[in-house]
Order: sequence, then structure tokens, then C-alpha cells
Amino acid sequence: MSSFFQYRDGQLHVEDLTVASLVDEVGTPFYLYSAGAMEEAYTRFSGALSAQGLDALVCYAVKANPHLAVIGTFAKLGAGADVVSEGELRRALAVGVPPEKIVFAGVGKTAAELAFALDAGILQFNVESMEELQLLNRIAVQKGLKAPISLRVNPDVDARTHAKITTGKAENKFGVGYDDAAQVLHQAQDLPGIKVVGLATHIGSQITELDPYEAAFTRVARLYKELREAGLPVRRLDLGGGLGIAYQGEELPSPENYAAVVARTVGHLDVPLVFEPGRHLVGQAGLLVSRVLYVKKGRSRRFLILDAGMNDLMRPALYEAWHEILPLHEPATDERIACDVVGPICETGDLFAEGRALPPLEAGDLVAFASAGAYGAAMASTYNSRLPAPEVMVRGSRWDVIRSRPTYEEMMRPEKLPDWL
Repeated sequence: MSSFFQYRDGQLHVEDLTVASLVDEVGTPFYLYSAGAMEEAYTRFSGALSAQGLDALVCYAVKANPHLAVIGTFAKLGAGADVVSEGELRRALAVGVPPEKIVFAGVGKTAAELAFALDAGILQFNVESMEELQLLNRIAVQKGLKAPISLRVNPDVDARTHAKITTGKAENKFGVGYDDAAQVLHQAQDLPGIKVVGLATHIGSQITELDPYEAAFTRVARLYKELREAGLPVRRLDLGGGLGIAYQGEELPSPENYAAVVARTVGHLDVPLVFEPGRHLVGQAGLLVSRVLYVKKGRSRRFLILDAGMNDLMRPALYEAWHEILPLHEPATDERIACDVVGPICETGDLFAEGRALPPLEAGDLVAFASAGAYGAAMASTYNSRLPAPEVMVRGSRWDVIRSRPTYEEMMRPEKLPDWL
């Protein structure tokens, strides 16, 4: 858990405020973010790269948490943005991210999205197939423009992360094969609407070891030199993101150790580098705060039923992910009771934790899911017609509701009955 969330005087604090004081203002469940934690994570990551003498542009991966206030926090520090849709691109532009600091990634960009990004004048498109390259070329020619592209190469490296978030193996849908890169780039160079600028790679998310990075970056560096020797005008490397965070207090590679791997594998190339961290910058800066509705004692299990559900925090149901669960009031004893922590959704899969040892909790008690700043609110839904959880950001002793909880009328407003009803 981030140092910006700590128990003081028996109460869980976010920076200079008690979390419980915010519950009185916004109700539960709600997401809570620390601006200080985000700023510290970004400063340390970018500082580690600078300390190695690397020419690095850090582009926050918007998909991790697309809230305008979150993107804006990083933009104010000088970050660019890594986007995977027109919606994310529009969000980045709306908070002042310069287009020349925006990278457009993603395997399924539409013609409309490519056209919008071209008009915006972004830094580069990370192209993932010959088919995408040909479509982008046609659009660029029609507009009288040249689209700057980095070819995403799949280095066939196992990131040793969850199967659903690994992206750099040969069987994954992302990028072109390592051995196909030269042929694709030679073809790209001949397209009138394309300007080749570099290579890109991204091997996955929540990576907890440095060996996969070392292997992938070494392969990409070798390919870069081969392409340069073949006369191809690659002059930038996008090394992606994916550096993990500690969900269970485990020891993970530091940004400094990661930067050392980068310097060792590609530093000698002396080229501009792009990085796309997301979870690493925002994951530990957020909590999901919830209230215990019932303590249900089954025949062999004790169920802690919360007012937050899988629609609010999907990661445990989708990835079997582990989040630390913290009472807002510091436990007075070391007593722990095994509980299944569940939500109110009509799904057996609405399960946050199974057999988790927690302090004695009763109906009405408040808890927080730690490390919920990434892929929490971003993946939430209104399943079971539940109102989306509001989002709150804190900076020191100041706080603001950055997304309010809608009313039921507001939730239903976009819907329309057909004229035959």
C-alpha cells in the first residue's frame, strides 16, 4: 500500500484526511485517489530513467485510469499519453496533453479513429499489422498528410504474468512477428502516406520480474541495428510499459532496477525512447471504499457481504486478483476470522476474496480495497442496474468529487423506448 494511505490515531488516512470523513460526504461505495501518490510514482519512474542518461518520454497509459483529473495530474508533470481509442485521445487532448506527446496504440483502430488522430497531429501510431498500415496510408493520402508510425514488434517473450494480460508471445494478437518486421517496414517505406519513425514493443501488464524485459529489449535492440544497417529510417524505440505493483506487499523490481535494464540493453543505441507506464503510476494511488451490509454465517463459511460488487471492481472476478482489504478503523487486536468477502451482485463470481483472514467486522463497518487506482473505475459497469461509484481525489487536506454518483434517472436517461411500446 502507498505511504500516502496510513493509519494515524487509529484511523485510515489519505494524505491529511481521514477516509471515514469522506464517507460522510459521498457515501459508499466510492473510489478515492491520492494526487500525491501519483506524483511521487511518476517522479520516481521518470527520474530513474533520467539518472541513467536516457532520452525518455513517459506517456501515461490512459487505459489504466482514464479520468480527466488523473490524466491531468500527470500532464502537469510533463507526461505524454499512451491511448488506445479516440475516446482516450480526446480525453488526453482535453486536459492539455500536447499532441506531439501522444502515442496511439491498439490492435483494432478504426478508420475514423485513425483520421481523427492524424488531424490531431500525434507523435506516432504504433501500427500492429500490414492491414492497419495500408488503411492508415489511404487515409493519410486522402488528407495530404504523412502518418508517423512505429511498427509494434512481437518479440515472442513470455512476460510470466497472468495469461489474460500477456501481450508479447507469438500466439498473442498484438504486433507483427519479429522475423516479419523488416519486410513490413520496407513496404511501409514505399507507401506515400507513411513516415517510418521507429519500433515499438509491449510484452504485458503487471510484470513482476526483470528477465522478460531484458530478453525483449535485447531482441528489439538487435532488430533496431539490423534495420538501420538495411537502410530503414527507424530512429525511436517505444518500449511499452507493464512494470507491476505490489498487491500483497511482495518485493518487486524498483523503477531504478528497471531503468538499469533499459540502459544496459538499449542505452548504447543513443535514440529517443518512449515508455507507457499505467498501473505503475496510478495503481497504488487508489482505494475502493465500501461498507459491510451483512455478516452471513453459512454452514461452513462466514460471508462478509459488501455494498461494492464486481461491477465496481472487476479484477478479482476477471483475473482472480488479490487486493488487500483494510478496515477504516485500525484493529485493536490481532484476532482474525476467515471470511469470504462478496458483493451484492447476483453472480457466484461476485467474490473479492475467499477465506481471507480479517479482523472481526460487523454490519455497518467500513473497509477499503487497496491498490485499486488502476483498472478499477476504468472497468466498472452498471451491471444489475447499480449506480456507478463516485470518484474522489485528495491533495493534502483538500479534496474534490471528480465524478459524482448519478441518480437513477440520469442512469436511464440515454435509453429510449421504441414507438411500439
